[in-house]
Amino acid sequence: MKIRLRQDPVGIVDIGSNSIRLCVYDSAQRVPIPLFNEKAVCGLGLGLGKSGRLNPEGVQAALAAVGRFVGLCRAMHVERLDILATAAVRDATDGSSFVAEIERRYDVEVKVLSGGQEAKLAAMGVLCGSPDADGLVADIGGGSLELVTVQDGDFGQHVTMPLGLLRLAEASGDDRGRAGQLVEKHLAGIDWLKQAKGRSLYAVGGAWRSIARICIAQTQHPLTVLDNFSLPTRDALRILDLVSAQSRKSLEKVPGVSKKRVSSLPLAALVLERVIRSVSPSRLVFSIYGMREGQFYKRLPDKLRREDPLLSVCRQMASLSSRFPEHGDELITWMAPLFPEADDHRARLRHAACLVSDIFWNEHPDYRAEQAFLRVLRLPFMGVGHRDRAAIAFTVFQRYQGDEDNPMAQRTVQLLDEDSLKHCRIAGLALRLAHTLSGGAPNLLRRTRLVVEKDALVLELPATEPAFAIEIDRTFDRLAKAVERDALVFRTVG
Repeated sequence: MKIRLRQDPVGIVDIGSNSIRLCVYDSAQRVPIPLFNEKAVCGLGLGLGKSGRLNPEGVQAALAAVGRFVGLCRAMHVERLDILATAAVRDATDGSSFVAEIERRYDVEVKVLSGGQEAKLAAMGVLCGSPDADGLVADIGGGSLELVTVQDGDFGQHVTMPLGLLRLAEASGDDRGRAGQLVEKHLAGIDWLKQAKGRSLYAVGGAWRSIARICIAQTQHPLTVLDNFSLPTRDALRILDLVSAQSRKSLEKVPGVSKKRVSSLPLAALVLERVIRSVSPSRLVFSIYGMREGQFYKRLPDKLRREDPLLSVCRQMASLSSRFPEHGDELITWMAPLFPEADDHRARLRHAACLVSDIFWNEHPDYRAEQAFLRVLRLPFMGVGHRDRAAIAFTVFQRYQGDEDNPMAQRTVQLLDEDSLKHCRIAGLALRLAHTLSGGAPNLLRRTRLVVEKDALVLELPATEPAFAIEIDRTFDRLAKAVERDALVFRTVG
């Protein structure tokens, strides 16, 4: 699979009620990993509820920020630049004149999204990363809250409400009780919310990502990756109640929480808590992908959109860092006899591990297993929850003979049950054997065959191929033991 690298970059400028952000992506890839990402806090929507107009100071800051972003995109030879304005510009009486000034100054086009368009793009952002998302997407910003159902790779009913954090703080006079009443009043009028009962609620937006960090800290979760971090509704409600009652000083102590976000977190927690109680989902899932990623996904060619996001990003990483990237697809076929029971989910994770199993070849041998484990845990995967991420990492850890007594590994594998651990050990040990046999080079493994016999695991090798004249390492018996056989037997054929 030939992959173009960093060609035809696309830029997306998101003009929000509180901040303006530029993301530049490589349009040749399925996965929206930013080549550049910068945010400017402008406060366009401050005071909008009372005045009906954009914040004058925010307008000047926003014009400067957009000018910088347009200049950067031109310097980066961005092929297409989408400038999207949301709730504040949409609702302000002077929003159209603000847009006209941007277009006049910088010779660009600005699209002001309707509430429905904003909701749909948020849903598409979640689907970009998790095509099998099922439930309700909730996206909060400074000016509005969007809710939209997702199922079977598509979005359904949606609504936008003036419940963004800036707007809600102003409307409630920063009174928690009054804010709660306003949220409940809006949610009460949405009769289709209960369609998501017992399914997942996907939380999108910077304020809720900060709450995700608090949830991770409170639950002592072993991974600090925000995307697809999830927890049961009961646990989520307990922590949201805690956040609502915390002082600013206490919230500032949470690792990774921006001090600029702290003042808005109690209100953000309140809104999320009210949405959860109205929907009754089984789980709360935090997504780092929203409107900008939805715009990226919307623009992708159909062929790229149909690709599995996890396997696509793993192929991309292999193309950049593996010695022989095409070897990854051979590995998954070669080890198939070790997994006779069909399980598409585990096969997908195993395939991902095969694709990235050689991207750490140039790490120092003494630290290779640990470095590979840590990097896989933190890589920009898409379409995987934390358990799946841990499974891929542990498989690669086994491939490099990682010590399972390593405290870091022990803490993370708590996410996996014994059956999953067994599966990962088999796959990881098979990867080690495969790379030892082939040296990581393509087109050699297909000349060998694994056979699971009654008492032994047999590796059949061609008698006429000198490349397979390797020293038999008895540590490979670990693979045989993992598949509940006595030993690994090398047998020449032909």
